[in-house]
Amino acid sequence: MNKKIAVLGAGLVGHAIVEDLAKDKRYTINVFDNDAGKLTQFNGIGNIKTHHLDLAKEKDFSGLLKDVQLTISAVPGFMGFETLLKIIKTGTNVVDIAFFPEDPFQLDELVKEHNVTAVIDCGVAPGLCNIILGYQDTQLDDITRYECYIGGLPKVRRMPFQYKAGFSPIDVLEEYIRPAHFIEFGKEIIKPALSDIEYIDVPDVGTLEAFNTDGLRTLLKTTHIPFMKEKTLRYPGHAQTMQMLRDNDFLSYKEIDVNGKRIKPIELTSKLLFKNWQFDKGEEDFTFMRVIIDGKKDKSNYSFTYDMLDSYDKKTGTSSIARTTGYTCTAVARLLLRGKIVQKGICPPEYIGRDESDYNFIINELAERNITLHEVVKEII
Repeated sequence: MNKKIAVLGAGLVGHAIVEDLAKDKRYTINVFDNDAGKLTQFNGIGNIKTHHLDLAKEKDFSGLLKDVQLTISAVPGFMGFETLLKIIKTGTNVVDIAFFPEDPFQLDELVKEHNVTAVIDCGVAPGLCNIILGYQDTQLDDITRYECYIGGLPKVRRMPFQYKAGFSPIDVLEEYIRPAHFIEFGKEIIKPALSDIEYIDVPDVGTLEAFNTDGLRTLLKTTHIPFMKEKTLRYPGHAQTMQMLRDNDFLSYKEIDVNGKRIKPIELTSKLLFKNWQFDKGEEDFTFMRVIIDGKKDKSNYSFTYDMLDSYDKKTGTSSIARTTGYTCTAVARLLLRGKIVQKGICPPEYIGRDESDYNFIINELAERNITLHEVVKEII
């Protein structure tokens, strides 16, 4: 019997998720989006059904998700929390890549009451990096340090921003204003976003700048590692440009009066950037992620470095950020559909990585799609 999947959101990443899952004809995919143009991309694919609908206006998803075995939420971050809440109330398992700012553990009891598995933050970072950490947590006796550097960028740099967004610009701008939480000496500290700039040389790319962003998310609650940080990667100079916008209130949510109309500057900035930050058709991008994990095993100290460099797929026309985010999501979705993930409640990706067979399945799924991790292990003397 075919399994029925619902995908909420048909944007850049949602599109990649749908196409990947639709390759398996045992799945029937129902895609929901308020942009009819995005839905026409799936015309003629037999096991995909499209629904032109504004999900934000739907108070109850019971009718939408009737007989659905799994829902994937790929909506923008600002509507992610409410969307997840509506999904949970239907009693449907869910994989979520909305990366909403609210604390997902607020919903943990409700998720368990509805006997649901809700895998959240299931992209590349957060997502794949958490899965790697979860796996190493079962392999090492003790983890002493975790660092993640992540960036998705256009291959061709264009001033002044040297950046384009594979998703809603306002979700990117949120990263530049939300305080960044870290762990140092076992204690949580808070630093401004865009601070502590450092430079990293990336093979086959060149020098990138890394700056603080609030990417640890669930790891702040689910792990007890004395040193943890996450930084975002961009071309050098990008952070300074965004600091200028932030410091002059272009990224503020505080309403201002403009000719008698009340507006939020960040919404205007997002609208203005949307056109310039959109990828042109066929424009190439890349994603680079570096995860560093230090720990102890059998009284010896080791450092593990995982590098991932992925590029735009010319054959399918799929962007790298959509590939790395979307295919991590679909790998986990397949595990859920096969009954491999049985934990109920809010399930962050690091929990999934703790099962070695599930970890290997995800890594193999990515490798089959030419997304590979290069691992280097060093013993620390």
